[in-house]
Amino acid sequence: MLDQERNYPTDARWLVYFGVFLFLCGVAGYLSNPAAAQTALISGSLFGALSVVWGLLLAKGFNFAKWIALAMTLMLCGVFAWRSVVSWQAVAEGAPKAFAASLITLMLLGSLATVGKLLRR
Repeated sequence: MLDQERNYPTDARWLVYFGVFLFLCGVAGYLSNPAAAQTALISGSLFGALSVVWGLLLAKGFNFAKWIALAMTLMLCGVFAWRSVVSWQAVAEGAPKAFAASLITLMLLGSLATVGKLLRR
């Protein structure tokens, strides 16, 4: 039990950083194409803010926040995996979406790292 308690501060900090990362990715996606990427800003802001909330709750000792964050991040992994495949297929067909595809892939990698961090004892 003691080892698990020691991980909570680092897990909480990680979730806050992950939230900031998602927000910045959403801003970058929006700035790359403001006319067509409002959803990038909205989803990056929403899930970034939720990740920060889970991190702050975890830091306060609310252990359930870790499991909610894990479930949310697993869902994000699925969404980012699907979107990155679709985006890279569009790039392969000649669409100018390399930046978006790279950004979504980066978000997938960040989400996978977060899942790994939360599952580590």
